[in-house]
Amino acid sequence: MVGGGLDYSAPFQRAIELIGKRWTGAVVKALIPAPARFNQLLAGIPGISDRVLTERLRELETEGIVERLVDPGPPVRVSYRLTSRGRALEPVLSAVSEWAESWLSTPAAAVG
Repeated sequence: MVGGGLDYSAPFQRAIELIGKRWTGAVVKALIPAPARFNQLLAGIPGISDRVLTERLRELETEGIVERLVDPGPPVRVSYRLTSRGRALEPVLSAVSEWAESWLSTPAAAVG
C-alpha cells in the first residue's frame, strides 16, 4: 500500500484500467444521449476502427456497462445502450472532461 495506506489494487484500479482504455470513454460518451447502432457509433467516433469498436463494445458488455439489443426485424437490427451501471459513469466522464478542458488544453510547462 502506498499514499497513506490506500489500497489501489481493487475496484479503483480496475475502474481506471477500464475507462482509461483507449476509446472506451468515447464509446460510453457516445451512448449517453441515446442507444445507437454499430454504424452510428462508428460514424460518431472519428478515428475508431470497426475492430476496436467491436472489442470495446464486447468488453463493456462483459462488464455490464453496455447492453446489446437485438430487434429481430426483418431486417435484424442490433443496437447498444448503457445499462444503469453505464449511466452511473456519466458524471464521472463529465468530471474528467471538465478537468481535461481546464488542465490539458494548456501545455504542461505553462501550468507549472
